[in-house]
Amino acid sequence: MKLVYSNENRFLVSHAKNLLELAGIELVVKNEYAAGAVGDLSPFDTWMELWLRNDGDEQEARALIKDAFNAGTGPDWRCAKCQEINGAAFAGCWQCQATKP
Repeated sequence: MKLVYSNENRFLVSHAKNLLELAGIELVVKNEYAAGAVGDLSPFDTWMELWLRNDGDEQEARALIKDAFNAGTGPDWRCAKCQEINGAAFAGCWQCQATKP
């Protein structure tokens, strides 16, 4: 088994878990209920962890997580229809609702 993702934010770990499970990647979740032990354990030791059951899924799992958490990053883009500048996270122009090229 290999650790593929861990974060202090349980929502991000749960999101990554859902993405990987939808892709058919089998996981083991560790420290799912360890948050109550903060104080007795260091905070880092209570972070949720996603472990792969099959080590061969590591490259695909890391790519899925990277793509999911890097979505919306990159340069701004200019709408071809109205010339408005939109942030990278927008899939369509906020002014005229044209689709991002």
